[in-house]
Amino acid sequence: MAGQQSGFDRRVLGALESAPSRIPVILGGCGTGRTMLLQRLRERLGRGAAQYVDIERCATTPERFLQAVTAASPFPWQAMRQPATAREAFDLLLVFFDSARASGGEPCTFLLDEVLELRTFESFPGLRHVLRDLLGGLAASPNRFVLTTRYTARAHRLLRDATSRFEVIHIPALTSADVTELLAPTFNGYEQMPTDDRDYLGRAVQALTDGRAAYVRAIGDAMTHMGPTADPISALTALLSPDGSLNHWCRFCYELRLHRARGYGALKAILDVLAEEEPLTLTEISHRLRRTPGSTKDYLSWLEDVDLVTSRQKRYSFTDPVLRLWVRLHCRPVPPSDEEVAREVQQYALARVPSPDVAPALAYAGVDATADERKNWGIIEID
Repeated sequence: MAGQQSGFDRRVLGALESAPSRIPVILGGCGTGRTMLLQRLRERLGRGAAQYVDIERCATTPERFLQAVTAASPFPWQAMRQPATAREAFDLLLVFFDSARASGGEPCTFLLDEVLELRTFESFPGLRHVLRDLLGGLAASPNRFVLTTRYTARAHRLLRDATSRFEVIHIPALTSADVTELLAPTFNGYEQMPTDDRDYLGRAVQALTDGRAAYVRAIGDAMTHMGPTADPISALTALLSPDGSLNHWCRFCYELRLHRARGYGALKAILDVLAEEEPLTLTEISHRLRRTPGSTKDYLSWLEDVDLVTSRQKRYSFTDPVLRLWVRLHCRPVPPSDEEVAREVQQYALARVPSPDVAPALAYAGVDATADERKNWGIIEID
């Protein structure tokens, strides 16, 4: 396990093991490793002591959700009655979370992935405040809980009035050292790679991926399949091609967040504007969008609500730079050609990857790199 990941896991475990236990609420965008964290915790705690629940996959109706969670649970539990309404089913779920026990009667741990997806229950009678009711039930339980969500802004609003038992923890981006460790299997533990090249590889991939674990793993897997001549630039180019896995991943994250927001078409238009140029002020965006500053401000607030854009010093930009690159490539009338993907990825890499102090063989982005070195790292010439 990478050093930062290990330290983060210890922080979460420390919250669980405190007396009384705190409830970590792990916040992080798409691909930052929230699910991997919960899976590591389940293995660490033991499958007989912890239950993982992917709420995004199984939150249908309260009745069916209750059935799915209890049927898959390692903790024995017998419902007192069959629920007659959606509200009764949700109340029984809270009873289960409160009264379930591990072997020997010890408190158990529930790992609830994408907990804000329970908002889908708000359309059922009697469940208008389902998330508030859930937090109240968990806070009063002797059991232990870890919650995650990709919706940072919404989580902060929800927890504004929650008890001090909830501890908000933002999952950190991977450092270059973390990336180097994650990529070690791709390069056989770097047995044939000089230390300078290894360290620069970690810094380069960290910059390309913004330290998001899913992107790092995708680049590592792609380089493994591409063979000994592979490089991160070529790997990212292949991953973002029309048939590439990151194309499909980014499309999922893009559509999922837009469908959780309001103003679908207008929001896509703003993302197109920011894909062309960022950061931009509200006035600059409204001029390009040909809408009033008031309506544009509403659209931007809806994008911030689902963490697609971030505002710093009143200037707006994409939260995820890889997603911005994807919008530039794929939100157009026709799929991009291989040459267009390669050109956009190269420009993206040249803007983000730091030039090395001493250009090693892997220094594809350095101005002093030879033509052969740039070619080996997938760089094409731009007029």
